[in-house]
Amino acid sequence: MKYGFAGSLAAACLAFCLFFCSRLEARKPNVIFIMVDDLGWMDLAVQGNKVVDTPNIDRFAAEGMRFTSAYAAAPVCTPTRAAVLTGKSPARLHMTTHAPGGFLPKSSKFLPAKTLIDLPLEHLTIAERLKAAGYRNGFLGKWHLAGDSRRGAMGKGNVQFYPEAQGFHINVGGCAYGGPPTYFDPYRIHTLAPRKKGEYLPDRLVDETISFIRENRDRPFFVNLWPYTVHWPVEAPARLVEKYSKLKDPWMRNHGYAAMIEAMDTAFGRLFGELKRLGLEKDTLVMLTSDNGPFLGVAGCEPLREGKGYLYEGGIRVPLMVRWPGRVRPGSTCDTPVISMDYYPTILEALGLARAAGEAPDGASLLPLLEEKEGFKEKPLYFHFPNFSWHMKNRLGGAVRDGKYKLIEWYDDGSVELYDLEDDIGEKKNLAAKLPETASDLLNKLRAWRKSSAAWMPRPRKS
Repeated sequence: MKYGFAGSLAAACLAFCLFFCSRLEARKPNVIFIMVDDLGWMDLAVQGNKVVDTPNIDRFAAEGMRFTSAYAAAPVCTPTRAAVLTGKSPARLHMTTHAPGGFLPKSSKFLPAKTLIDLPLEHLTIAERLKAAGYRNGFLGKWHLAGDSRRGAMGKGNVQFYPEAQGFHINVGGCAYGGPPTYFDPYRIHTLAPRKKGEYLPDRLVDETISFIRENRDRPFFVNLWPYTVHWPVEAPARLVEKYSKLKDPWMRNHGYAAMIEAMDTAFGRLFGELKRLGLEKDTLVMLTSDNGPFLGVAGCEPLREGKGYLYEGGIRVPLMVRWPGRVRPGSTCDTPVISMDYYPTILEALGLARAAGEAPDGASLLPLLEEKEGFKEKPLYFHFPNFSWHMKNRLGGAVRDGKYKLIEWYDDGSVELYDLEDDIGEKKNLAAKLPETASDLLNKLRAWRKSSAAWMPRPRKS
C-alpha cells in the first residue's frame, strides 16, 4: 500500500500517539507510605496540638484527606507493622506484642499469650505484590520484624526476616531494633553506615529516600519510609530543644519530644518538596500515619484516654492523612473508622491490581472513601492484645469498635467496658451495665472474631 505525504504524516502522527498513550497507560502511580513511630493522635498542629510547629505535615494534610477515626492494629509497634505489610490482623499473624516480648509483672495471675517476634516469610507482603507488578521497592527506617535486637551486634537480630526477604530491593536502617541507640551519627545501626558525625537520623533517612526516588523516577516505585522518630530515646537538635524549653503546656511532658516532632516535620518537608521539584507529585499516592499512640512519659494524649500500650483510644487511635492529586479532594476529611489492615487492599486497588483469594483478609480498600464514592462497607474493627507492654501496667484484653460503640473485654476476669465514642471520646462513662444488650452483642462478635482468627490466648499462671 502506498501513501502520499499527507497520508504518511497522518500515519506517523497516529503511531506517535499510540506510542505516547501506551506509555501513559503503562505508567503506574508511585506509592510512598510513611509510618511514624509512636506519633500520637494529638501530636500534630493539624490534629489540634497547640504547642508543636508542624507546617509541612499540616500543608500535606490540607492537600488531601484527613481521617479522624483511624486506628493502629495494635497499641504497640511490631504487630501493627506486620499488619500493614500483610493486611492481616495481629491475632491472625500470632504477632501480638512488640519484640522481644516476654514482659510479665510478678503480680500477674495470667501468663501472656505466646507471640512471634519476626514476620514469617510465608505471608505475602504488599511489597512482594508490587515487586511482581514491576515496582522498585525501597525500605527506609525502622523494621522491628526480625527477632530480638539483643541477638548480634548493633540490632542485627534474625537477618533472614529482613526487608530484602519480604519484597524490598533496598533496606536502609531496617533491623531488629525497636528504637535506635541514638539519633545522631554514628547511629550504631548495622544497616546504616556512618556518614557525618552529628548528623540527625530523620535527615539521613529522608536524604536516602530522596536518593532512591531520584534513581527510580522513570519507573514506578514503592517507598516504605518508617522513621524511628519519635520513639525513645528523646533526642533532637539543640536549637529546637531550646525553643520548646521555654514553653509550658499540659501536653508537653518533655521538651525534646516536641523538638523531635518539628525536626521530623522539617525533614518531611524536604521530601514533599523534592517530589514537586521532580514533577512526581501528581503521580504519587502518599499516606502518612502512626503505628500506635504516644509514649505517655513524654506527651499527653488528651482528650483520649491513656496512650501506647493500652487498648483505650489513646493507645490505638492515630493520625492518618492521604494525598493523591486528582484522585483525593484537597481539604477533605473522613470520620469513618479504618484500621492498619486496610492499607494493603487500598494500595492494590489504587494501582489496579486484583486481590487474590485469601489475600489481606482482614482489610478493606479505602479507595471509595478517598474518592468520596459509594461502595465502602463499614465494618467492626477488632483488637487483640493478650500481652503485657514494656511498662507492664496494661491489662490483657481485646476490643471491638462497631459504629459509635466500643467494647473492651479484659481477659484476667472476663469483665467488659462499653463506651459511646461519639458522646464520650475520653472513655470516662462505662455503659456496660446501662446497655447490656449492646454489650452482649459486641462481646459475642469479638469472641467469634477471635475464634475465626485462631487467636492465641493468655492462660492462668500456676501458683
